[in-house]
Amino acid sequence: MSFLALRRLFSQVKRHHLEFLAPSNQHGCKYRMISDAVSFTQRSHTCGSLCKDNVGQKVKLCGWLQYNRGTQFSVLRDWTGITQIFTTSKQKEFQDLMKSIKHESVLCVVGKVKSRPDKDINPNMATGEIEVEVEEIEVLSQAEPLPFPVSEFYKISERIRMEYRYLDIRSKQMQRNLRIRSKMIMKMREFLANKHEFVDVETPTLFRRTPGGAKEFVVPTQHHGKFYSLPQSPQQFKQLLMVGGIDRYFQIARCYRDEGAKPDRQPEFTQLDIEMSFVEREGVIQLIEEMLQYSWPEDCTQIVTPFPHITYEQAMRLYGTDKPDTRFNMKIQDITSSCKDCGVTLIDDKLQKDNGNVVAIKVSDTQRILSKKCVEDLKTDALKALGDIKTVVIPIRVLDDGSWQSPISKHLSDHVRINISNDLDLQPGDLVLIAAGQNYSTYEVLGKLRLFIADYLESKDIQVREKDVFNFLWVTDFPLFLPKEGGEGLESAHHPFTDVHPDDRHFLDTHPEKVRGLHYDLVLNGSEVGGGSIRIHHSHLQKYILEQILKVDISELEHLLKAFTLGCPPHGGIALGLDRLFAMICGTPSIRDVIAFPKSHDGKDPMSKAPATVSQCELDTYHIQVKPQQSS
Repeated sequence: MSFLALRRLFSQVKRHHLEFLAPSNQHGCKYRMISDAVSFTQRSHTCGSLCKDNVGQKVKLCGWLQYNRGTQFSVLRDWTGITQIFTTSKQKEFQDLMKSIKHESVLCVVGKVKSRPDKDINPNMATGEIEVEVEEIEVLSQAEPLPFPVSEFYKISERIRMEYRYLDIRSKQMQRNLRIRSKMIMKMREFLANKHEFVDVETPTLFRRTPGGAKEFVVPTQHHGKFYSLPQSPQQFKQLLMVGGIDRYFQIARCYRDEGAKPDRQPEFTQLDIEMSFVEREGVIQLIEEMLQYSWPEDCTQIVTPFPHITYEQAMRLYGTDKPDTRFNMKIQDITSSCKDCGVTLIDDKLQKDNGNVVAIKVSDTQRILSKKCVEDLKTDALKALGDIKTVVIPIRVLDDGSWQSPISKHLSDHVRINISNDLDLQPGDLVLIAAGQNYSTYEVLGKLRLFIADYLESKDIQVREKDVFNFLWVTDFPLFLPKEGGEGLESAHHPFTDVHPDDRHFLDTHPEKVRGLHYDLVLNGSEVGGGSIRIHHSHLQKYILEQILKVDISELEHLLKAFTLGCPPHGGIALGLDRLFAMICGTPSIRDVIAFPKSHDGKDPMSKAPATVSQCELDTYHIQVKPQQSS
């Protein structure tokens, strides 16, 4: 077959199914068109594709034996669904064979499609109107007894699921999750490459250490004392691609962080990495919104663009976090002016200090569910989660007669009480939580409490957050620098390559803590699913920030600084955390449910038992010796 003939042949794949026929002689392969078939496989149809239109047809199915129904009926399953197969009373040899086959064995069945009797039609089953009368059965692979049943009706611990991940992947939920992931990635690629001329470039995963940021994995080499690092992102590479004139880059990038795994984080993860030259913030934002709309699953609640925007300052003051969940109200309100000289020592002392403030959230008409002990426990959990021992949290309950029940109620004057009531529009049955402290600490505590209360109420079957809703939100105007934790000096709020907000450049030399960056985050239902920025493209500015403000050894970034001196275009980009995004779209509590072979909460692989030991002989190649483990 000529090359042109092959091209014409494969151009028909989207319009037809093709079945491969073994060559009858040495002159080549033959193909024939067949309807509703599975191309290039041993089977004629999938288990979920048969319907009444196929009645009378001879079909060939391949799949897993899901279960038997009595002596005559069995169910065959593949990724598309299930089909009931049956043997007649005259086919005793087939019935005996089916009895001997263990569930989850792989079978090939040839038979004729029959209509089910009216009384046996199953309207809840895609193939519920038909069944297949068996003519031939071949056991392709006999299964041994399984460690757990492959069924959505059984709850299996995550440890067992991960140990036998290949069995877990057979489940309906995992099949759905992985296929949603695959389809969305394909649509993202199509949108970026075909519609907007982005170039898909693979960047190295063996690199050198990046100063600052998350802890990186170190990879030994045969060069004595020399190590690679696994990059936590392709940040430097994508900026260098802009210097190289690629102009529009994207990559489905594997990234690594040597950090403990959490429900929404693990040591290795995947992000959609994007960079563009000659672009401003709004250009990146518009691109991402259009791409998400283009790739969004059809069977999910559709999203509406443009997404709302909120500044970092607004997010902190309204929600107590830079990744707010906007599916419910319960916003934080500043009541500092109403609480001045209120007569409550705990509050007055806080307001006398610099940046002292009092803020509050109102929980409407649920105080009967939120008992005193429950509120106290939630308050303790919120303070503990933030490591905050200085912020004071005080509950106030508005009783049915309008009176207040609170540790501070007897100390408040009527004037202060009226002002607070007016500020918060209090009604009988409301619960109010007041936080007094300094700076953003009060907002952060109430932000945590806001989420903890929502979780608790929903555990009691009180709907707080809208279900099956995807509230996207852009958060902008972040601080460029933040105080270092547990030490003097500043560190990057995003990363050290983020450009300075043009309105704040005059602060850079004198008050860098006041400078905002051109950084933007994409938030979905209270989780950050993407983050990006407009980058620094001037070598002297990049060098100044690294050396003078962040106090970083620039010798590790000389290659980047040199590139910026050789003609670097203005550029910016973003990275979307695909694992987290897909977990939220699929409605799963953990990213491990959308990753085929994930790591456990402690960063290990229960299936392969990785990481594993290596012999000293192998370690000698890398000039490494493992110290004996010290007993605790």
